[in-house]
Amino acid sequence: MEEKSLAVFENFKIRRIWKEKEEKWYFSVIDTIAALTEQTDFKKAQSYWTTLKNRLKKEGNESVTKCDKLKMQSADGKFYKTDVANVETILRLVQSVPSKKAEPIKLWLAKVGYERLQDMRDPVRSLDRAREYWQKHGRSEKWIQQRMMGQEIRNKLTDYWENNEVKEQDEYAILTNIIHEEWSDLSVREHKNLKNLKTQNLRDHMSDAELVFTALAELSTRQIAETMQTKGLEENKIPAQKGGKIAKNARLELESKTGKKVITAENYLPSVKEQRQIKQKPDNSGNKR
Repeated sequence: MEEKSLAVFENFKIRRIWKEKEEKWYFSVIDTIAALTEQTDFKKAQSYWTTLKNRLKKEGNESVTKCDKLKMQSADGKFYKTDVANVETILRLVQSVPSKKAEPIKLWLAKVGYERLQDMRDPVRSLDRAREYWQKHGRSEKWIQQRMMGQEIRNKLTDYWENNEVKEQDEYAILTNIIHEEWSDLSVREHKNLKNLKTQNLRDHMSDAELVFTALAELSTRQIAETMQTKGLEENKIPAQKGGKIAKNARLELESKTGKKVITAENYLPSVKEQRQIKQKPDNSGNKR
């Protein structure tokens, strides 16, 4: 089983995958390079890594050979194979990049690796950390409760898929999009575009109502799939459509009674003023970001 998530180092998002069997995080090398070099342009960070990788290979550096390739979600929502490495290998690669961020990122990597092991022993820790994160970003207690409830429903659905021959990554994304488009009349990408989101998690920017209907669609999908005992991608498309349709009917009923649309362009992105304050905030070295 693999667990995928984003980690944040200062303003840089670093994709990572938790390998259950190995009990290790694998981090995107390009994302880490971008954070080290403070490069916001993905293609330039990619070019830097290509040059560095070639140099390290010529030098016989074993760190490059220990990098793996795993599928990770890109900004366009699709999954592509990308270079990844565990904490130990990433720490060695960091030493090859001249950067004032080298020491801070070493400490950060050690911290996030340790936190995951602690979470395995005490799952409540990760829930508390998520709640604290959302509170800091101004979410109400009601919103947080609905977000966490929705995540639990989502986890049960993906558990069913995992145990019934649905392959992770691409096939999960296909089924998720079917459910979402069925209940909302928008694909996941269209919904993100409506909210002006790029790499951000759509659910973290949903309204209370959007969270509720997403949860209803996924709950219905899982219960229908369990009843039908569906296996594999093609069979699970049927409960995905039916589950999404149940939530769509409920959405249309609510909209007809209230005269208000459930789908909204609202998001929780920081305002232009807040973004400027973040950029002007001094980092650990005393320099402005």
